Amino acid sequence: MKIPILLPKIFDYPFTYESGELNLKLGDYVKIPFGNSELTGVVWNEFEKEKNKKFIVKKVISKINVPSLNKNIINFIIWFSKYNLIPIGMALRSSLLSGEAIENINTEEFKKFNTNFKKKSFDLSKEQSVALREINKENDKFRVHVLQGITGSGKTIVYFEALKAIIDKGFQGLIMLPEIGLTRQFEEKFREFFGFDPAIWHSGITKKNKKIIWNGISTGKIKVVIGARSSLFLPFKNLGLITVDEEHDQSYKQDEGLIYNARDMAVSRAYFQNIPVNLITAVPSIETYENIKNKKYKISNILNRFEEASLPNYEIIDLNKSKLSAQSWISTEVIKKVKKHLDKKDQVLFFLNRRGFSPYVLCKNCSKVYSCPNCSINLVYHKNRKNLLCHYCGFSTDLKRECKRNISGSCKFVFSGPGVEKISEEVKKIFPNRKQIIFSSDTINKKDSYKILEKITDNKIPILIGTQLISKGFHFPNLNCIVVVDIDLSLQGHDLRSAEKNLQLYHQLSGRAGRTGKPATVYFQTYNLDKNIIFDITNKNPNLFLERELELRKKNNLPPYQRFISLILTSTDEKKLQRESIKFKNYIYSKIDYLVLGPVNSSIYKIRKNYRVRLLIRGKKSLKIQESLFNALKYFKFEKGIKLSVDVDPISFN
Repeated sequence: MKIPILLPKIFDYPFTYESGELNLKLGDYVKIPFGNSELTGVVWNEFEKEKNKKFIVKKVISKINVPSLNKNIINFIIWFSKYNLIPIGMALRSSLLSGEAIENINTEEFKKFNTNFKKKSFDLSKEQSVALREINKENDKFRVHVLQGITGSGKTIVYFEALKAIIDKGFQGLIMLPEIGLTRQFEEKFREFFGFDPAIWHSGITKKNKKIIWNGISTGKIKVVIGARSSLFLPFKNLGLITVDEEHDQSYKQDEGLIYNARDMAVSRAYFQNIPVNLITAVPSIETYENIKNKKYKISNILNRFEEASLPNYEIIDLNKSKLSAQSWISTEVIKKVKKHLDKKDQVLFFLNRRGFSPYVLCKNCSKVYSCPNCSINLVYHKNRKNLLCHYCGFSTDLKRECKRNISGSCKFVFSGPGVEKISEEVKKIFPNRKQIIFSSDTINKKDSYKILEKITDNKIPILIGTQLISKGFHFPNLNCIVVVDIDLSLQGHDLRSAEKNLQLYHQLSGRAGRTGKPATVYFQTYNLDKNIIFDITNKNPNLFLERELELRKKNNLPPYQRFISLILTSTDEKKLQRESIKFKNYIYSKIDYLVLGPVNSSIYKIRKNYRVRLLIRGKKSLKIQESLFNALKYFKFEKGIKLSVDVDPISFN
């Protein structure tokens, strides 16, 4: 009998095979011959639509001993492919492990995932108890429930309780986190609550462990996964609940390879599997807030911190009065404040959202600026590594260069603008006897980072210098002083989401302070005397800002009221790219009934030696825009060397 088999490759259709004597059904994993090799495929729900092709029908080699891919997951993969304009074979590949299905594993490894609860007792506050009752009302079907609570209000315990109720009924659960750096501390919190280990899934997990986890999920031996974006596609045997923590976080958007928003796709997967999904946040994304207003999503609010801990106070340090010394980024007024906090055994954070030592290095003799040869951005000087580094392609070089003017043989360097390493250097001079550490993706997303987190939690490191990574869900009980070094730089956003991003960032950041009840303060250094800006991003009720932002978006026909689709063309040949982009724009414009803007050079014009040109399609929110674009793209042939990437609902326009 002939059957359709979808392969985890860059194909938009299944291939036809002969089942022979095998009894195969929808979703079965099989080994099939393909060219000169064997591949894993999945029995699909329909044959290739192109009937005119002539091909030899080959026979399936064998059926793989793994539970079949659930029909609801298949429907989700089909929809995911259409929504994000991704070849369906590549969407399937996300559910497999490097294109493979892992056969049943008999291993002692599964014992640690045993769900014999040894639950530690946690007493919920009245607000937490009410929120839990509301979340648990409709757990037998699809619904989206938003749990909004100020930082430190105990949202995690509430959604842990909701998950426990699901697991008790025999279902599996998925908790998604925006950053892999969060998983270690979060894993300990999970183990303390549930008494068993969750499976951890992200890019840093070894291939051996991924094989165990993949098989354990597909066979139902593993009940809970804590994972990054890619965990969304795992083939759960009996998934009963998806929880998206920090749902507003922009890290859920994958902008390379398969481009998609994992939060939105989590809601869609829950819909196709007819299960509940919980979105957790202190400040909802603008899209989530609009869905709450439209009654599409239900919401519960926790307005007070756990055990009545106070929110931090806010204080503006006017740099017009408390001026900075030469080559200094920390004012004398801030130094006085910080000393008082350190004397009280408070932990202190200096916040600056820039990695490295300096983002701009030039020679004062020849005016040479050190930029990346592969990307159209400046190299960042990392003093700790003693090199210049590109944060896009990873190119690095040392600082020694021959000076073009040859005044002194080598360049005389000027470092413009601070990074966290520069602030760290200054802090060492001011507080030479205090231990400190830089808290960024360069230091925390490492294998031994849990040791650093333990020292910070135990207050063995009194001073932290951190980037936005520190704002994402970490719990440091002694952190009671935060200094925002350069708020003026943060407020200079140029994309439509910059105000929303700042609101979420500084709410999350301030929420790191004062979590155990001691008085805490966030200090903002600024030259800007407009105090309303800082009031907006620290207001206890962020919904006031979101209301104004929605009005502005509606007035200007911006998301979430219209759909944007970004088409990015890349090539190493700049002239060919410009020529093809004009031709492509004219073609698309003639084929679809939507507004087509561009082409324009991307704000970062070159990345990894590829020049980048962007077109933007905008129209009403409907799948019809993707359908018409898909049909148009099928018949356009680019010149060799031109690559197209499609970004539906773009967040960044770099």
